[in-house]
Amino acid sequence: MNPVKPIRWQSTKMLLGRPLLSVAIGPDPGRGEMRGHARGVIAVGDIAAGWLALGGVAVGGLTFGGVSLGVVGLGGLCIGGVAVGGAALGGIAVGGAAIGIVAVGGAALGYFAYGGVALGKYVVSPLGRDTEAMDLFRRFLPWLISGG
Repeated sequence: MNPVKPIRWQSTKMLLGRPLLSVAIGPDPGRGEMRGHARGVIAVGDIAAGWLALGGVAVGGLTFGGVSLGVVGLGGLCIGGVAVGGAALGGIAVGGAAIGIVAVGGAALGYFAYGGVALGKYVVSPLGRDTEAMDLFRRFLPWLISGG
């Protein structure tokens, strides 16, 4: 007996052929799947795909999930244009471990990198402060650079 009651619902309103809201949480015994798959403009589910996706695994435009793959994403493991997460990989990546063109994190690897351990072309770390990196971070992320 599974204690989680499955929830399956989607709106009748559509946008570009997709339900405006889709919710799918819990097991799907009818299809033999262990996870709910939500697909819609706004998707909420164990696995969610949408312009706005929230779920254990979230894929889409603006995503929030344990694993998040999106244009802009927030998650434990996040991959996206702008990625924020425990581990972040993206054009702009912010996280405990961050890899990106601009990377900010405890461990950061990027063309511009800021972190406790930072590797890249232009770096700000306890071991050094590159002038170009300082200028970029001061301009776009001024709260990172205190004092100078």
